[in-house]
Amino acid sequence: MPIDVMIPDFKFLGAADFAGMIDPARTALFVIDIQRDFAAPDGFSARVGSDMSTMEPAIDAIERLIPAARRAGLKLVFMRVITRDETDPAVLLRLMERRGRAGGAALCRAGTPGADYYRISPEPGDIEIEKIRFDSFIETTLDAQLRAAGIDTIVVTGVSTDCCVDSTSRSAFQRDYDVFVVADACAAGTPHLHNGALSALEKNVALLVKSDTAIAALNSLAG
Repeated sequence: MPIDVMIPDFKFLGAADFAGMIDPARTALFVIDIQRDFAAPDGFSARVGSDMSTMEPAIDAIERLIPAARRAGLKLVFMRVITRDETDPAVLLRLMERRGRAGGAALCRAGTPGADYYRISPEPGDIEIEKIRFDSFIETTLDAQLRAAGIDTIVVTGVSTDCCVDSTSRSAFQRDYDVFVVADACAAGTPHLHNGALSALEKNVALLVKSDTAIAALNSLAG
């Protein structure tokens, strides 16, 4: 069942407003962490008991957004968590140990199926980012690649809304990118976490849009 994002005080952009706020040549679609361990029914999150019912509808929306973004001329940017023993952040390992999970989460390990893309994949010319932090900008070349491509606006999708989507959106805003979040093309473990993250992002750093609205706007920009 799709996550209910229809909270009364949410303000969603209309198609004409959204189209008027973005220049396709300067805009990137972010697809954050759509990987087997996070989103697939046989991945790590599912195996440890996470509610996966919200993931497939969000990925459905992303699958519809990607071709619309390509037709309109947006830059596509795919992020993945790729973990290794030698690069696991010490602070994360300490947090896991203090929570009784010594050894860390051990998910999205390099070379394992859990690190693979799930249902989506980049094409030649897209930007791909491997990361070890929630924030896709930290210790990566993301900012440099966006600047080189003339990007100053981002449209965010992915998982999870309360973690990597939130961290990356805030980091982008702090680096002077205009940020839009496609509310139903993101997902979290619970509706509470998803809606809470959207509420905070809308209040502080981003404008919200629904996937059907975004697609309509992108189609209009594609001519």
